[in-house]
Amino acid sequence: MRVINPYTHRQAAHCESGVVRALLEHAGLPISEPMAFGLSRSLVFVHLPLLKIGGQPLTSYRMPPRSVITGIGKILGARFATATFRDPRQGMDHLDAHLAQGRIVGVQTSVFWLPYFPDGMRFHFNAHNLIVYGRDGDDYLIGDPVFAETSRCDARSLMKARFIKGMLAPKGFLYFPGPLPKETGLIRHIRPSIKATARMMAKSPLPFVGAKGIAFLARRIGRLTRRDPEQARLFLGNIIRMQEEIGTGGAGFRFLYASFLQESAALLHEPCLREASMRMTAIGDEWREFALLIARFIKNHRVPATVEEIADKLTTIARMEQAFFAELGRWA
Repeated sequence: MRVINPYTHRQAAHCESGVVRALLEHAGLPISEPMAFGLSRSLVFVHLPLLKIGGQPLTSYRMPPRSVITGIGKILGARFATATFRDPRQGMDHLDAHLAQGRIVGVQTSVFWLPYFPDGMRFHFNAHNLIVYGRDGDDYLIGDPVFAETSRCDARSLMKARFIKGMLAPKGFLYFPGPLPKETGLIRHIRPSIKATARMMAKSPLPFVGAKGIAFLARRIGRLTRRDPEQARLFLGNIIRMQEEIGTGGAGFRFLYASFLQESAALLHEPCLREASMRMTAIGDEWREFALLIARFIKNHRVPATVEEIADKLTTIARMEQAFFAELGRWA
């Protein structure tokens, strides 16, 4: 039995930021998950009608997968060593070699092929991150940020999860931090990171990105009444799935960013960031209400929501985020 000590498992708000935090902490760089997420500039909103997943337009509430890994590495000067593989057997041997050296690693997987996930939580999403911290016979020892406790995964299932084909195919992707700098200068990166996120959300020239993208999606939802009701349910169902099931979604990422602003307020002694944190939390609550309205529409609730209510709620969120990030950008 090969176990890498001392690995301390903690549940996280989001898989990639949770794994990055754990890897950096294990390597000797204490950092919170919200700080890793905020500094990597991973908060965004994008609605792309031409890019389809499962036949429905892509709606994303964060930068693309691996953005936390690459972003925090560049900012803190703690670049991650990464590798992908064509041959699954080679990829598993590479993983075993790292474990034999006493190194824990992050890997990208498909949720569907991880047997420790309950059946109701298993779906085809190929960008789920977790930590492999040891091996016991045919079982790999897993620190999955989704769960409060560590898990086990047999070698065959883990290989399948790491080398599944399709959208966002992992290709055996694994990663771990390289040599860490003596001084990261974390505090000096806070303001530029906030500025970059605020610019993306409030000043993007593209109509489907940032607060403009939220308003754009709201208008599309408002036109659903002219379509087949079944198509409307599929369209809205995809939005809520991307928001609530795949990668924490709208409300969760807003709460994570609010925590980043709260921590930054303490580090920089900036009361205005503490107030911004509370405003971001309130916006997260609005995203949660938006998700509940869609659920009422899809499930034929006894008091069903209307398409107009859903569109109006999202329009309100767009206005709130536009005002919020414009003010945050002026501060930065």
